[in-house]
Amino acid sequence: MSSSISSSEHDAASIPPAPASAARWGSFVRGFVITAAAVLVGTLALAFLIDPYDTGHTPLSLREGVRPQGPRTAAASRGRDLAFSAAIFGNSHVQLLSPDALRADTGIPFVSLIAPASGPKEGLVLIDWFLRHRREPARAVIVGIDALWCTANPAMPNDKPFPFWLYSRSPTDYLVGLLRFDVLEEFQRRIVYLLTGKGERARRDGYWDYEPNYIGMGYDTAPAKRAALEVIGESGGGNAKGPYPAAQALEALMNTAPGTALILLRPPVYHKVLPIPGSADAAADAGCRDAFAALAARRPRTALIDWRTDRPELRDPNRFFDQTHYRQSIARLVEADIAAALAALR
Repeated sequence: MSSSISSSEHDAASIPPAPASAARWGSFVRGFVITAAAVLVGTLALAFLIDPYDTGHTPLSLREGVRPQGPRTAAASRGRDLAFSAAIFGNSHVQLLSPDALRADTGIPFVSLIAPASGPKEGLVLIDWFLRHRREPARAVIVGIDALWCTANPAMPNDKPFPFWLYSRSPTDYLVGLLRFDVLEEFQRRIVYLLTGKGERARRDGYWDYEPNYIGMGYDTAPAKRAALEVIGESGGGNAKGPYPAAQALEALMNTAPGTALILLRPPVYHKVLPIPGSADAAADAGCRDAFAALAARRPRTALIDWRTDRPELRDPNRFFDQTHYRQSIARLVEADIAAALAALR
């Protein structure tokens, strides 16, 4: 390579881009940014208008309800359905409580707003959503108080994902929440549901019978699963001395609805996980129970139903799939207790 050629290449490399080329790049970048912003705004606007989970935020009058989907998102639609004036909250430990059966026993239209594997943080959000969407005061709120409600942690951390943005009181939280892939995936299904009228609607009252699922997995017959039922365990929650922030938060929330009856239900467990008298688990169970009993004593129109006591039904293995999930025969007994408690509160 000659020195004259090398010098020419060096000179060419050091020459700045022509003004026309730089202008084209600048125009391209500006166009890209504007297009991206337009797509983002357009997507957000479409999501807001079609209201993927029937929250009522849209100004449009759309077909009511949502397509069949999980209760975490379907509760947004069910929780504002004015056909119901009472609701059930909690996780799978109160999932078998039937809105139809409770309506037959009490004359009150119930909706189930349970979310499997959820705790007090999710439950409080859903109770707030239900209460603030009533035109008339809610007639009753039933809350399943299991060990998760006994936490001493004021943050009440949730274990499974939950769309808190969907139930937020902040419009900004809701709009930001719409910008997620799950919502984009829902676009086509939502539009088909709204425009064709052919899409199946999710069950309106939220009832979800888990018995077929448990039976399908062999929980009623498989020897290993039946043997696991007989293993001694704990159910007290591990917090004997408090504080009990979930009880405090629930009381504060329900004080915004003073005319609403509140049923605090300690759901049934198999007798092998009932606390052993004198144990640390028994002390924790008593501490948590007393916190919610005190709430029931302070607040008018409130009752505590305690199924975590030794009783014959909790010793029958044929009434349970596992140690914390009972079968329909137990659910009917619990519903009868709820109906009796509500009648006493009138």
